[in-house]
Amino acid sequence: MKLIDMHCDTIWKLMDLDKKGDLKDNLCAVSIPGMKKAGTAVQLFACFAYLQGMEGGYDEGYRHVLEMIRFMDSEIEKFPEDVAHAYSYEDILENERKKKVSAVLTVEEGGILNGEMERLDVLRKKGIRLVTILWNNENCFGYPVSKDKDAMMKGLKPFGVEAVKRIGELKMITDVSHSSDGVFSDVLECAKGPVVASHSNCREICPHPRNLSDSMIRKLAEKGGAAGLNFYGAFLGTRDASYVEEMTAHVFHMIKCGGEGFPMIGSDFDGFSGMGHMDIPKAENMDRLWEALKKKGATETILDKIWYRNALGILKEI
Repeated sequence: MKLIDMHCDTIWKLMDLDKKGDLKDNLCAVSIPGMKKAGTAVQLFACFAYLQGMEGGYDEGYRHVLEMIRFMDSEIEKFPEDVAHAYSYEDILENERKKKVSAVLTVEEGGILNGEMERLDVLRKKGIRLVTILWNNENCFGYPVSKDKDAMMKGLKPFGVEAVKRIGELKMITDVSHSSDGVFSDVLECAKGPVVASHSNCREICPHPRNLSDSMIRKLAEKGGAAGLNFYGAFLGTRDASYVEEMTAHVFHMIKCGGEGFPMIGSDFDGFSGMGHMDIPKAENMDRLWEALKKKGATETILDKIWYRNALGILKEI
C-alpha cells in the first residue's frame, strides 16, 4: 500500500513544542521510520503559525513560518536518502522511483499574509504548495468555523477573494478546513485551482462545526475536491479518544455523499493532544485502519483511492 497524508503538524511539534528530536528520531506521531513502515509516498507537512504568545501577531507568524521552512530544508539535508522535497507532481513521481518520501510543505493559518499578497509569491518560491486559509481566528481571508450559526455564515473578505484566486494562479491548493460555511461556499465560487478540506470529517456522523455537512461534501466533490479523514477524537465522535470504528463510519459516509473519489487521509498527526486512547497513535499503525475498512467491505481498489490515488489526483495540479 502507498499512502498520502494531507496534513500533519510534526514541524510545529518538533520546533515549538518538544524542541528536540528530528525527522528520524523523535517523540512525534510522524517520523521517517514510521512513514517507511506505513508506506508513505507523500506527507504534507504544515508550517503552522500558532499565534498565542506571539507579540508580533500575524507578521511574527509569517516570519516564523519562514523559519519552519528553513528547518524542514535542514532536516531534508540531514536525511537525503529517505526524504526529499516535492514541489510538483513530477517531483513526487521521481521521489517514488528513488524510494524517497516526498515532503510537500503547507501553511496552516492564512492570516500570516496579513493583507500582503506578495507574501503568497514568496511562500510559493520557498516551497509552499497548499494554504489552509483559516485557523481558529478571524483573519484577512475571512472567518473560521464557529458554534454561532450567524458567524458560520460569514464569508470571504475582499482580500480573501483575491488571495484565493491568486493561490490557484500560483498552482497551489486552497484548503478550507477550519473555514466557516460561508467561507467554504465563497471559496468554491471564486477558486481558480484545486480546493480540499485537508483534515475534516462528516458533520452528519459527528455534529462538530469543524466537520463538513452532506451538502458541503457533495458541492466539494462536484468541484473535483476531496477531504482528508482527521483522527482527532472530537471530530470523530468521542472527545477524549480516537477509535478506528468511528473512522470507518466517516469514510463510508464520505463515499456515500461524495463518491469513491472523495475521501483521503488527513490524519492531523501531532496537531492535537488530550486523547486518552488512540487506536492509531502513530503513522506506523496506519494498517489498522486499512484492515478495519477492508473488514467493513472496502475493496482493494477503493482502499487504494482513499490511501493514495484521490490525493494524488489533487497533487497533480501543483
